[in-house]
Amino acid sequence: MPVPASTLDTGAAEALNRLSEARTTRRPCAPVRDLLPPGDLDAAYAVQSAWAERQVAAGARIVGRKVGLTNPAVQKQLGVDQPDFGVLLDTMACPADIPVDIARTLQPKIEGEIAFVLGHDLTAPVIGPVEVADATAHVVAALEIVDSRIAAWDIDIVDTVADNASSGLFVLGERHVGLGELDLPACLMTLRRDDKVVSTGSGAACLGDPLVAVAWLATTARDHGRPLRAGEIVLSGALGPLVPVAPGDSFHLRISGLGKVRTSFTGGAS
Repeated sequence: MPVPASTLDTGAAEALNRLSEARTTRRPCAPVRDLLPPGDLDAAYAVQSAWAERQVAAGARIVGRKVGLTNPAVQKQLGVDQPDFGVLLDTMACPADIPVDIARTLQPKIEGEIAFVLGHDLTAPVIGPVEVADATAHVVAALEIVDSRIAAWDIDIVDTVADNASSGLFVLGERHVGLGELDLPACLMTLRRDDKVVSTGSGAACLGDPLVAVAWLATTARDHGRPLRAGEIVLSGALGPLVPVAPGDSFHLRISGLGKVRTSFTGGAS
């Protein structure tokens, strides 16, 4: 269930305030792992949940979830060894045809993903790839703009979980594709900055199959008291390595079988 900020212990409350101040001042902060018990994911998710509750109280709306750290290349980049999840808010969604102001982020990186849009709740006692497929209305190509409020991306699993799984913004493609006979592990991803290929991968890089990643998320979110619901968007995880973003960058993602999506960035230095 959602965790009110008022119920956090002293360390977790300080972690929440440190991350919130970084967002407000646009100055990255020190890691928060010194404020939480070592490796305590429940404490980190409590910080995340309290932050999400604050955003909803301020008028934001939860529109889905993201799975993070599903790709071994990304795990190696960030020095972690297991998946995590975060909350997607309506304020994070960016139209594909409007440049993103990079000032909305602190230390942005971008990755190509397969996004699921659910047609049914995922609340069963046992949730596997079959149940996820049955609950999926369609999938789309997606760009996730990940971000960290922690200086120099100096994070471990506790830091990124508390920081809403290093969520930033996201852009969805316009082509809706039913799963049908689509072989998600075999879908090939190419991400270009301008005309240069900067990241490649496939659905198999996402825990072997994006359906497996979403099943992990659905099970974990259910166990945390906030199951996935019909209509929610699920970003299932990176298909290739993260790419740093700078003002003026333009990105073009193509995923075989799903189509393409573009975004670009304006504004001053992040």
